[in-house]
Amino acid sequence: MEEFKHLFEMLPKVQGYIYPNEVDLNWSILIVLYPYITGLVAGAFILASLERVFKVKVLKPTYHLALLTALSFLLVATMPLINHLGKPMRAYEIMITPHLTSAMAIFGFVYLWYLMVVLLLEIWFDYRKDVIIWSNQSTGIKKIIYKIISLGTTDISPKAVALDNKMGYIITIIGIPSAFLLHGYVGFIFGSIKANPWWSTVLMPVIFLFSAMVSGIALVMLIYMIVTRIRKMKIDMACLDTIAKYLFYILILDFTLESLDQIHRIYVSEESFEIINLLISGKLYITLFIFQVIMGTLIPLFTLGTLQFYKPADKTRKTIYLIISSLVLFGIFFMRWNVVIGGQLFSKSFYGFTSFKISLIGTEGYLMAFIWLVIPLAILSFLLWLLPPWKKQEEEYDPEST
Repeated sequence: MEEFKHLFEMLPKVQGYIYPNEVDLNWSILIVLYPYITGLVAGAFILASLERVFKVKVLKPTYHLALLTALSFLLVATMPLINHLGKPMRAYEIMITPHLTSAMAIFGFVYLWYLMVVLLLEIWFDYRKDVIIWSNQSTGIKKIIYKIISLGTTDISPKAVALDNKMGYIITIIGIPSAFLLHGYVGFIFGSIKANPWWSTVLMPVIFLFSAMVSGIALVMLIYMIVTRIRKMKIDMACLDTIAKYLFYILILDFTLESLDQIHRIYVSEESFEIINLLISGKLYITLFIFQVIMGTLIPLFTLGTLQFYKPADKTRKTIYLIISSLVLFGIFFMRWNVVIGGQLFSKSFYGFTSFKISLIGTEGYLMAFIWLVIPLAILSFLLWLLPPWKKQEEEYDPEST
């Protein structure tokens, strides 16, 4: 009788019919982090390409910072996914036994291409001359690391440096479509799951791509302000205003695409419309409308739009940019949350909902997710110590060195 009593207590909490194998969610917060981190990588690289390829020279103070940020997060991008696997030590098999019809298998090669060919090579060509100079000026562990990074090269003649710049430019051009491919594929995977109406839309790859650019630009803006403040240096407001302008434009496109997707769902009103309507007005109401739409999109849009016409004092703008970039990152995270978690909350029968609970500690807990967000920042701190962009800029603009 006790078992039946417990069953009757649970019945009021069940909405509609749920298949027995749909009680637990297969993808948890680590799978939310996976597209979130790859999006930060793509967005940061796109911001760097604005200066290198499209000659937006006012963004020079954030160019190398954006590249190092992209590399830091790219090194950790696959770790939440591997952590989620039941046997993570077998993850390498996706590379040595590839299945070319699998989107996940293809991503392994895209990831390695972007890491080894694009980011690492571009950073190496950008820093090669500086690393050679720094290796001669440094002692101890730094000198050893610089010697290793330089790969034995010692030529810093104008001809060699010109070749470095040319190669870096070519790699950046190659890297732009590679960045699109790196993150667009994540939206492709979700959008190609036809059995799930919450994911199945041709706009999913494009939405993921634009939201990635938004989050990456916001991240570089936030890191630039924090690092400059820690160094007790003056923030380049022209650079910050330009970043905010591009963030505003891309945020408009991102919001427009997501709105278009929702309008299309409402207009078509397929058989899944009722369950999706109940989903977004119920279980996803706070994370979708409050966190993603209002806090992460509308407030930044309205604020950045206002700043295009009215510019308060520099100190006030710095505070606004700090808050807005944080809100954007917060909103994009919950965009990923709403896609990954939201698509698993309703039954395949379209008649019921399941629940999602997450613990503080464990392989799928909040603490583990926090660790995978902190590790890229720790890597970035090391890279900024080893390859300081501001030292490179000081050398570039030093009249005595030209």
